[in-house]
Amino acid sequence: MGKLLNNKICIVTGADAGIGKATAQLFAEEGATVYAVDIKGLNWVNPEESNGTRIIAKELDICDFSEVKNLVMTIKKEHGCIDVLANIAGLISYELMPMINYDFFRKMLDVNVVALIHFMSLVSRIMSRQQSGSIINMASMVGEKGAKGQLSYSATKGAVIAATKSAAKELAEHKIRVNAIAPGMVGSERFKVVLAEKFAQKINDVPFGRLAEPDEIANLCLFLASDHSTYITGQIIGVDGGAII
Repeated sequence: MGKLLNNKICIVTGADAGIGKATAQLFAEEGATVYAVDIKGLNWVNPEESNGTRIIAKELDICDFSEVKNLVMTIKKEHGCIDVLANIAGLISYELMPMINYDFFRKMLDVNVVALIHFMSLVSRIMSRQQSGSIINMASMVGEKGAKGQLSYSATKGAVIAATKSAAKELAEHKIRVNAIAPGMVGSERFKVVLAEKFAQKINDVPFGRLAEPDEIANLCLFLASDHSTYITGQIIGVDGGAII
């Protein structure tokens, strides 16, 4: 079988760890040239050619509009196209309503919502000229059903869901697909620590009885990035082990 993303040019944000790292690695394994973006940089990336694929690390603050625009224009100049944008970067919080840190809430809105919309807007201009492209946003199960102790985070992910559906309607005429993934609890290193400290009993709410692995979310990103999903847009797809049933 041929690789699913042969010759595709992809951007993956939040690529330093967790779902973003797993997605960037999988896209490259499947034949894409991947611009792996993270504010921290990426120490794990080997920028050299490997089996016909490349991962190009970009240390970038997605909230800096000029940096993002420069990246998008550079990719367009070098490759002539952008096939996939995976908006995976995000911040998360855990606090009851009286304890909300509003400074962090504003920052979370900037990262999870404003920067995501800005990235979509820039990339969609290039995809519109191509009359093709796939945009994948990272929502959350709590953006659909809410969560005690996560009002502010849930609000940002609810906004991602609304933005995904609206963008899908606006960009459909240009043959651009826009979908979102809504994971449940994912076993990233960061979340495992939080789970042990605050949410150990929550695993009982998952019918599968375990956390998702980042690779399982990345596999869905791959499907949405590939030509196997050419008639799918405006969807919010849960990957939660049955927790939302």
